[in-house]
Amino acid sequence: MTKKKHFDIDTLLAQAGNRDNHDQFHSISTPIYLSSNFRHRDLEDVENFDPEKQYSYSRLSTPTRKVLQETLAKLEDGAKAFAVSSGMAAIQLVFSLFNSGDEIITSDDLYGGSFRYFDYLTEHYGIKFSKWDGKRYDTLASLIRPHTKAVWIETPSNPTMKVINIQKVADIAHSSDSNILVCVDNTFLTPIYQQPIREGADIVVHSATKYLSGHNDMLAGVVIAKSERIGETLEFNFNTTGVTLDPFDSWLLLRSLKTLSVRMQRHTSNATYVAASLAKLPQVEKVLYPGQGGMISFYVQSRDQVDRLFKRLNIISFAESLGGVESLLTIPSLQTHRDMAKADRLKLGITDELLRLSVGLENPENLAEDLKQALGD
Repeated sequence: MTKKKHFDIDTLLAQAGNRDNHDQFHSISTPIYLSSNFRHRDLEDVENFDPEKQYSYSRLSTPTRKVLQETLAKLEDGAKAFAVSSGMAAIQLVFSLFNSGDEIITSDDLYGGSFRYFDYLTEHYGIKFSKWDGKRYDTLASLIRPHTKAVWIETPSNPTMKVINIQKVADIAHSSDSNILVCVDNTFLTPIYQQPIREGADIVVHSATKYLSGHNDMLAGVVIAKSERIGETLEFNFNTTGVTLDPFDSWLLLRSLKTLSVRMQRHTSNATYVAASLAKLPQVEKVLYPGQGGMISFYVQSRDQVDRLFKRLNIISFAESLGGVESLLTIPSLQTHRDMAKADRLKLGITDELLRLSVGLENPENLAEDLKQALGD
């Protein structure tokens, strides 16, 4: 019996879907199985059906999505992974684990759509939320109560790039109650720069629309569970609710993963250059960059400069989302965090002068020059 090898992440990505794609013809690239259902040979085939080796209905499992999910679990060092239809669907799948009356602690700086969904859960299902500033770890410990079921964090945070120590959060939560789930949105850094399960997290979430797919051309979400126990519950909810990713997008995401490492390296080198260039401009008050990945936030001096900037851009697009090969610039106060109460936004520093830049794969000097000329008098 051949001993199972643990390869470097670059090798796992490049080989994704090659030797483990279950294809009878031994294809290098995983085929797209577009069939919605699969034929059974006879009644005995159904009576002895093995969901790990056989297929019946694509909502439950498809060969293409299975290969993708096995790859994602390896990348994040998890037991089970689930590919769903969007980043918000991934968040929804995680919250299917909780019940009315449960209490969740969240970091105070998250994607605005997450807070919108949390408000919905409070109003309709009685799930309670409390916010933690992501800085004072003694405060986090004090927020844990008998009904606390999870701690939900993003790091770096969206959009103020707040970095949270995952290991500290996990130690605090699990020392209080080993059943508390530490859930980490790893969209910004990806497993190239951060693997939360190895730092104590129980669940990892990605909006795979962003860096994992990386081309601004698809919607997808990912949930990875550390343990088989958590994974089994998620799998039941995953199949029951039908939030599954379709075969074509599963193939597209699997293909995109093959270049994730080289893309993230270029995103990082470009963002490092652009952040340094922005810091030198007199129109820029402050630059927020965590040092890895392609996400930068920065403050300009006035709202008038924001309007002028967007109108003058020649390369960077004024558009929501992030993580693609094309650079995108967003104003969170009017786009991603528009639904937050103004007082809450301002408390976090999400003003009308704050801009979020997803640095793409263009020439970094061209990007810096585009920002310089657009901000110029």
